[in-house]
Amino acid sequence: MSTNTKLNGKVAFINGGSRGIGAATARRLASEGATVVIGYQASAIAAEALVGEIEARGGKAIAVKADASDAAALTRAIDGAAERFGRLDILVNSAGVLLLGPVDQFALDHFDKTIAVNVRGVFVASQAAAAHMTEGGRIINISSTNADRMPFAGGAVYAMSKSALTGLVKGMARDLGSRGITVNNVNPGPIDTDMNPANTDFADALHSLMALPRHGRADEVAGMVAYLAGAEAAFVTGADLLIDGGFAA
Repeated sequence: MSTNTKLNGKVAFINGGSRGIGAATARRLASEGATVVIGYQASAIAAEALVGEIEARGGKAIAVKADASDAAALTRAIDGAAERFGRLDILVNSAGVLLLGPVDQFALDHFDKTIAVNVRGVFVASQAAAAHMTEGGRIINISSTNADRMPFAGGAVYAMSKSALTGLVKGMARDLGSRGITVNNVNPGPIDTDMNPANTDFADALHSLMALPRHGRADEVAGMVAYLAGAEAAFVTGADLLIDGGFAA
């Protein structure tokens, strides 16, 4: 592991931590000394493999099942993590779904699933985590540049779910600021993950909209999350931090 010890003694719960941006964040926070709790829905094998990888590098990690769309199960998982380690300092809401389709054909169950995971799950996890946080607590959501810009058809509901986080975070920052807890969104553009791979025709179309015509890397997003999780970001709250290669420029 890195000799960076900025997060020594901290406990971080990463919901949606088994793959993509969540997994990169788990690696990064562990490398800075945090004990990471990797919440997963279905990817148990990937989550346990990630725990093994982090431990092999000298870090501390466990994996717990936590379905972002199941409020009771998600709350139990967060409460259990806080009880096990005696504290909870950092929550990263990385679980998300991307369901696309024109609004006049978009299925209501897809709408409901999008809201359940991308909005309700963030609220539930944040409420549960905040109950255990003290001064210096950090709530960090993986939102999207599409909260500000949706330049292609079929993304209305996804964009709505991410723009909802902007309002939620601004309000939560006010609610929790007196306790010294910060709440922020990280808004990635196209990132090379299973959800949005870099080697497709759709990716090429996205690159044509960007100042930096490439997909970002999950570890680049993890770097911004790590900044928000650390002491240097103590005065940053209620913010949307873009990391999108100029997609919204």
